[in-house]
Amino acid sequence: MMPNVVRGHRMAGLMTYLVGPGRHNEHTEPHLVAGDGALMAWYDDNELGRDSALAIARHLDKPRAAYGVEVKGGHVWHCSLSLRADERDELLTDEQWSDIAHDFIAAMEFDDNQGTKAACRWVAVRHGLSENGNDHIHIAVNLVREDGTKASIHHDYRRAQAAARALETKYGLEELESVRAERATRGYDPAEREAQARARARAKYERARTKMEAGTPPWERLDGADRKARIAAELRTDQPRYLLSLKVRGCATASRSEAEFVRRLRREGLLVRPRYAEGHTDVITGYSVAERPEAGERPIWYGGGQLGRDLSLPRLRDGWEDTPTGAMDAAAEWNAAKRGRRVVAPGREATEPRPRQWVEQQERLSKLVDRLSEVPVEDRDTWATVARQTAGALAAWSNATEETPGDLAAAAEALSRSAQTYRRTVRPEKARTIAISGAAMLLASAARGGQGTVAQAVMLRQLIRLSERVADAAVAARDARQARLISEDVRARLDRVGAALPKPPSERTQPEGRTATATIERPVEPPKLDPEAQAMLDRLNAGQAKPATAATSPVPNTIEPARRRHTARPGADRGPER
Repeated sequence: MMPNVVRGHRMAGLMTYLVGPGRHNEHTEPHLVAGDGALMAWYDDNELGRDSALAIARHLDKPRAAYGVEVKGGHVWHCSLSLRADERDELLTDEQWSDIAHDFIAAMEFDDNQGTKAACRWVAVRHGLSENGNDHIHIAVNLVREDGTKASIHHDYRRAQAAARALETKYGLEELESVRAERATRGYDPAEREAQARARARAKYERARTKMEAGTPPWERLDGADRKARIAAELRTDQPRYLLSLKVRGCATASRSEAEFVRRLRREGLLVRPRYAEGHTDVITGYSVAERPEAGERPIWYGGGQLGRDLSLPRLRDGWEDTPTGAMDAAAEWNAAKRGRRVVAPGREATEPRPRQWVEQQERLSKLVDRLSEVPVEDRDTWATVARQTAGALAAWSNATEETPGDLAAAAEALSRSAQTYRRTVRPEKARTIAISGAAMLLASAARGGQGTVAQAVMLRQLIRLSERVADAAVAARDARQARLISEDVRARLDRVGAALPKPPSERTQPEGRTATATIERPVEPPKLDPEAQAMLDRLNAGQAKPATAATSPVPNTIEPARRRHTARPGADRGPER
């Protein structure tokens, strides 16, 4: 179960959106599945319209309006609870969603807490499947309780995740694999792509307006339909961070040092700027990158951590050599990049590799793949390092040979998901996987030198074997979706790339056997919850949450703010007190 929490100030706006057609006309038959007794008595499971949505919003908002309480960040707390399309054979019923909603409200402590607090007013809306086919509900909560006090939202994002884990266990839902694997990828906000399209459309229009006849209206005065059409024309199919993460990941894996990483980023045409430690210009703590904008546009910057958990500077440094002059050389390159000056000391990124290097690297990579059969599948950190480096090698190859992101880029992105761990993983030299970085360096120069496509074909066979090892480790770790993605999608994409390359003259057959540890079928163990989720589950099982079928009053609670006390004081028209 996936919770998604947002905050806002407009309850009426949220409710009218939930009962409206949706962004892609995916909202069908919007109706209530849970809420306080008065709302359920009034609306039951009837299909809701705009007037009903506004009436529900007024009911939910009444405590805040009556007491005049302001909540920093917004009093409207909105969370969607979603189940993946392929998670269950049948959709949950309204009654099941109602039970889940009541338990979720209790776990988040928005209820009356067994009579010790005034309850928050809330409602749960169901309106059909999402664009991706996911079954879900929306929960809207007024954070001002019925007595005018504020509900606690301390660490509400983390608490919502813990509540979802508890509900998965209680209701027998599929546990989120990313939680069990302790990894998560950065999500993409549709509004982010739209904001970039709006910026591009505006800049393009303003450039063209200078050549138009006098009296052409500025962007702000354009007709709304015209603006929307121009923005739609600039919407790109790729997510805004996708291309950046691909370039950064390829440059990082192909680099031997931090200074080389900066130079490779600049060779890819990216704008680069460092983040300094306070009071220093030679201590770099982070970085941001941006695509070079067209004339009149502004660059949109992304920090490394925004591109991917494994692309933050501290984690990238784990993959580079640590030399006495490394920090000084890197600072010089960072400063030159920030000021737009030439690189300080060009390195191997500007040279063509010798043919002999391809042969040597292929031999190292083959030995590494064979040695990985000895790595226990339980060694999650080592396998995350292997996945990160293999994804980086494919990304470097894509950057060098694919004019637009294709199969190599998609395979790199899919493999990189296994590297998005919550904590830092094993350094490559400790995992003895430096050979993958060497392969990435050669593949980054695939369009400039080496032995041509034949050498690339040999390298591809080893990268396929590496991806299979990562998939085997995912299977043994019960990470079924990621294993299926790698073994089916990634393998199919790399096979298509291989079909376009010439076969090596002496191609070795694919080994039939796989690692014994990766093919053992293990009994499915019940998921182990973190302490916070386990505490929520214990509280729910103890009966703290009100059953969804419990009889509740159809009469809403009376909201009566306390009257202010006025003390009469002597004035000019009254005599002195005696």
